[in-house]
Amino acid sequence: MAGSSSSSSCSLMLLLPVMAAALSLAANAGSSDHLTAGFSRVELSESQFVVQKPYDVPLKERYEESGGVRRMWVFATDKPGSATHPGGARTEIKVDKIYSSGVWQFEGDMYVPSGTSGASVMQIFGAATHATTLMLHVYDGQLTYYHELTKVVADRVYDRWIRLNVIHDVAAGNVTVFVDGERRLSAPGQGGKEHYFKFGVYKQSHHNPSHRMESRWRNVAIYTKP
Repeated sequence: MAGSSSSSSCSLMLLLPVMAAALSLAANAGSSDHLTAGFSRVELSESQFVVQKPYDVPLKERYEESGGVRRMWVFATDKPGSATHPGGARTEIKVDKIYSSGVWQFEGDMYVPSGTSGASVMQIFGAATHATTLMLHVYDGQLTYYHELTKVVADRVYDRWIRLNVIHDVAAGNVTVFVDGERRLSAPGQGGKEHYFKFGVYKQSHHNPSHRMESRWRNVAIYTKP
């Protein structure tokens, strides 16, 4: 019996490092710390988070901030952001930090309530031949590259927080998207001289957009390196 007890103790001691490693991996699942290593965080003032909303409604009817969460919603029938703007209905935040060179990274936690469909939730504005270098849309619970349903960045995004990291290497001309720390998309840059990040909801005309669209954001940060 003594030999059996000694053998069991020895086996347990051998398993402990393996168990600890497994627990460590589980604890770090979804972490994006490795993505911001080597980057410097950009100091942003609250005034640089510029809300763009339908021009004919009060801010409080399309935007709310509470407990560090920015909540934005829009209706398909809403007016655009200005009386002369040709775009669709939107409630978005423009991060008023324009860049033209280097490597830049957007990071934020995003929550999309079920029912939201046909909306852009994040974009890199500025390109050589059209408005944007990147747009991420939500259609029926899927996060897609623009409106291309065959280019799914993440499944089942409804009703849960996901960590989104987007890296734009201007000189290399590419964009990389990570979801919960995992690389999910690489796409070409679109040229252009000036860029900035936007997040929120912006109605799209593809795939039967829903009447109401909403996204919530927290822990939004911008990083850069030369």
